[in-house]
Amino acid sequence: MRFDLTDLRLFLLVVEAGSITHGATQANMTLPSASARLRGMEDVIGLPLLERGRRGVATTPAGDAVAHHARIVLQQIEQMRGELGEFSKGLKSHIRLMANTAAMTEFLPERLAAFLAVRPNVDIDLKERLSTEIVKAVAGGSADIGVITDAVDHGSLELRPFAIDRLVLVVARSSQWAERRHIAFADVAGQEFVGLSAGSPLQDYLGDHAARAGHALAFRIRLRTFEGICRMVARDVGLGIVPETAARRYRRSMPIRSVRLTDTWATRHLAVCARRFEDLLPHARELIEQLTKPPPTRRGGRV
Repeated sequence: MRFDLTDLRLFLLVVEAGSITHGATQANMTLPSASARLRGMEDVIGLPLLERGRRGVATTPAGDAVAHHARIVLQQIEQMRGELGEFSKGLKSHIRLMANTAAMTEFLPERLAAFLAVRPNVDIDLKERLSTEIVKAVAGGSADIGVITDAVDHGSLELRPFAIDRLVLVVARSSQWAERRHIAFADVAGQEFVGLSAGSPLQDYLGDHAARAGHALAFRIRLRTFEGICRMVARDVGLGIVPETAARRYRRSMPIRSVRLTDTWATRHLAVCARRFEDLLPHARELIEQLTKPPPTRRGGRV
């Protein structure tokens, strides 16, 4: 039974994408070529590896076994490349990192920049996902490291503290809520909001808590960035909910106020997760150290 590394990489890409077409695209292959390779793998084993349906593909029990061993083989190859990197500066090391919205926008850019600036032979594949999706990806081997809220069930994954993410209500200075220092989400859940674009993990998180409070958030407009939300809020278009760090940054140049949410879910403890930190490749372990390094102390002030 013989498979080459191209077969194994293609198979994992198809499994992770849930689609032969998308997997082939990520593997830089034509669909006929990818399909032929997958059929060849099934012919060698004598069993189907994928169940093909109208909405994509799913692994069979045999496919699950192949995916498991493929991840181990490719991880060992990556580890070999990482170790050889000490001798050959031309080799690249790749780290697969997933993070939730707040971590992606508010905490990771500075720390990742510091890490990458002194490691020209390391690339990071960074993707934004919900914390629950990140847990599944890391546990399943399709991500090396994740940044999640520690409130989700992380199973057997190991965690290390990363940051505290506080969500706040942002309002125009002329708003009736502008003089409030604290507020419960239920008090404003029925108001009109400016939100993040559909599909945003953070917006899905807020929508879930609104539903639990018996409300469906009403949006006047949805935007891609926290800056865009704050600009709309500054013109009193609606209310917004953003990380405290973003509110603090944009209120310096915009006529907005921020009000702390008293709900427990609005204060999230973010954590870095991995299956086993000691099993990570050297550069991934170095990244963990960079991410979990305590941030410099900053002066406090009003929210």
